[in-house]
Amino acid sequence: MKFNTKWTLGALTVAALLAGCAAAPNVAEVKALTDKIVKASFQSKGIAKVDRVLNIDETNLACAEADVAGKPLDEKTAKAIEEMNLKAVKWPSDGKFIGDWKKGEAVAQSGRGLTWSDNEKTVNGGNCYNCHQISKQEISYGTIGPSLYNYGKLRGITDPNSAAAKPIVEYTWGKIWNSKAYNACSNMPRAGHAGILNESQVRDIMALLLDPKSPVNQ
Repeated sequence: MKFNTKWTLGALTVAALLAGCAAAPNVAEVKALTDKIVKASFQSKGIAKVDRVLNIDETNLACAEADVAGKPLDEKTAKAIEEMNLKAVKWPSDGKFIGDWKKGEAVAQSGRGLTWSDNEKTVNGGNCYNCHQISKQEISYGTIGPSLYNYGKLRGITDPNSAAAKPIVEYTWGKIWNSKAYNACSNMPRAGHAGILNESQVRDIMALLLDPKSPVNQ
C-alpha cells in the first residue's frame, strides 16, 4: 500500500466536489469532507495501516492543498518548507557517505516493503527503478523522475570521498534522505525521513550513484 498522499487527498477532494457540492466550500470545509471520506474509505491491512493516510504532516498537507487549488505553492511558503525539511535531514552518523554499490543496486531494484502483502520482517527496498533509469542494461523503468544513468560521471565525480566531490555528495545524500529539502512538493519519497530506508541503505545507494565502478557510471 505505497501511495502518494498528495494525489490521494487531491483525488478524493475533487471527487467529493463533483459529487454535488452546490456552492464552493472553503479550505476548512474541503479538508473536513476529505477527512470524512478517507476515514470511511480506507482500512488497515497487514502492516499497511490507515494512519499513513490520516496522519498527514505539514509539508504534505500544504502541497496537497496547493494541488487541490490548482496552483503551485507561493515562493515564500515553498522556501519555508524546503528550509524546514533541510533541517530535518539526518547526515551520516559516522561521517561516511559512500557504502557498497552492489548492495545499493539491490536496494534500488527492490520494490518490497511497506505494502499490505509484506510482513514486519520484510526489508524495505528503494523502489528507485519505478521512477528512474538506473543503468543502460535496463529495458524497463519509470520516467517520473530523471534518468540516473551516469549520475556521478556527468557531475565529474572521480573520487566521491574527495573534497572536490563534497558539494555533490552532500546534495545527493540530502535529496535521497528528504527530497522536499530541495523541492517543496517533490513527488520523490522522503526515503530516510519517512523511515523507508535506513542510514546504511542510503549509504549504499550513494555508492551506486557516485562510485566510478558502479554500473550507473559505466
